[in-house]
Amino acid sequence: MKIKNYSTDQLGRTISISTPPKRIVSLVPSITEFIYDLGLSENIVGRTKFCIHPKEGLRAIPKVGGTKNVNFDRVAALKPDLIIANKEENDKSQIEQLSEHFPVWISDIANFSDAMEMIQRLGGLLRKKSVADKIVNDSIALLQKIKPTKSVRAAYLIWQKPYMTIGKDTYIHDMLKLTGYENIFGEQTRYPSFTLAELKERNPEIILLSSEPFPFKQKHIDELKLSFPNTPIQLVDGEAFSWYGTRFLKVF
Repeated sequence: MKIKNYSTDQLGRTISISTPPKRIVSLVPSITEFIYDLGLSENIVGRTKFCIHPKEGLRAIPKVGGTKNVNFDRVAALKPDLIIANKEENDKSQIEQLSEHFPVWISDIANFSDAMEMIQRLGGLLRKKSVADKIVNDSIALLQKIKPTKSVRAAYLIWQKPYMTIGKDTYIHDMLKLTGYENIFGEQTRYPSFTLAELKERNPEIILLSSEPFPFKQKHIDELKLSFPNTPIQLVDGEAFSWYGTRFLKVF
């Protein structure tokens, strides 16, 4: 028997949910992977096209569009008793529309601590508290293990034309700090653009090119080397720095 309970999401919204939810639509790739790793693969009935981990495990689960262009009719046809969204990754107007018809739990994650809170909250809501607690404990232990002794001044690039980076109020910024990098654009917010001249002025010790959302490749390293011949330039796994949940335990 399903019991109506009230849950508060990370935006402070109180939503009424039939617990435990049996039909979950996840609109957040990293959280889709997390729910799967909780042992709830059979409860995931819908996902976005960017929900790609684990590949084989999610292959048969219907797609409902992208993170910014969710197909309402596809979601409705799945009759979810819980939709999981994210303040930044999903379109506000679409989430508001979905909220008029279904319970929508919204995450809001700007740092590692927020990610751990999300894991514990959703773990409790989905009746997987012990599994969630283990993920949190293992994540904290791994973080302590890789704790750097010094920081390297880094530029982390997420886009080209224009070049874009990350500010202090992002999860990526916090992950850089925790893994030994000082974000040279750390006084800025969100996702600022910059010129190569501005980048030179900031004199990074290393330039990191993320694999997502822009798929930087070796050719982009070669292009930047013309302007930064003496600066190490490295391709990095964007999921390692931007996916919160269980991915952290798999890539570090």
